[in-house]
Amino acid sequence: MLREILQIDEAKCDGCGDCVPSCAEGALQVVDGKVRLVGDALCDGLGACLGECPQGALKVVQRDAPAFDEHAVARRLREGTAPGQGPVQRPSAPGARPSPGGTSTAPPLAGLGPSAAPGPSAPRRPSLAVMQAPAESPGGGCPGSRSREIAPRLAGGPAAPGPLGAPAPSPSALAHWPVQLELVSPRASWLAGADLLVAADCVPFAYADFHRDFLAGRRVLVGCPKLDDVRGYVEKLAAVFREAAPRSVTVVKMEVPCCGGIAWAVREALAASGRSIPLVESTVGVEGNRLS
Repeated sequence: MLREILQIDEAKCDGCGDCVPSCAEGALQVVDGKVRLVGDALCDGLGACLGECPQGALKVVQRDAPAFDEHAVARRLREGTAPGQGPVQRPSAPGARPSPGGTSTAPPLAGLGPSAAPGPSAPRRPSLAVMQAPAESPGGGCPGSRSREIAPRLAGGPAAPGPLGAPAPSPSALAHWPVQLELVSPRASWLAGADLLVAADCVPFAYADFHRDFLAGRRVLVGCPKLDDVRGYVEKLAAVFREAAPRSVTVVKMEVPCCGGIAWAVREALAASGRSIPLVESTVGVEGNRLS
């Protein structure tokens, strides 16, 4: 089948292995001093690894390949090997390099062979190219995607009272709607000249003080680089940077490897937009601690 899949430029690859931990599926491995895609069916084609290569040796292309097989990924990570391969270098902390003991001299596989025929995969969100938000209008359209500003309670008045005898709930710092990157128009009035926050959508669940420490005073765009089209993120964010000219951009992501795709998309979008906008990146741990 014709689908999107990773392509590695061997001439550019120096075998540093920085991209290996960013592949949560274990599809990348250092073999004979070069990073290889060890099985086509292991690569989901979403490109979470793209921003981790200092040499620019990785890109996503369209070619004939077996369908992404989540069962084969689970089996590979569970057993620690793929047919004909050495130990899997399991994803670790972002930026970690693979250990010398994890390097295999076995050739990479073109696929996973008959014993791992592609199985059904989980449904994925449509590409952003299909789900672009319409130009902002004062009325009509889906109420869930209609652009509007909100008076944030954190910056001004008190929070609404809770039930009798209960403490008042924590106030919200949200100052606009919508927040999903897929739904936001680059021409939304509340984006113009704003301090922009681009957040992975797991962050507010993991980090209890998200509103106070990240959202207050900023306009937020939320997305998931694992479930969405990361190249679509680049196009949408580049349009936001060109149209709205935000004053600053803060990216906050989770520590898991695939989440690096959202920071990569912001960096690529800034370069494509031609604008010089200050950028700050922060990372939150899965245990709710702020790592940077």
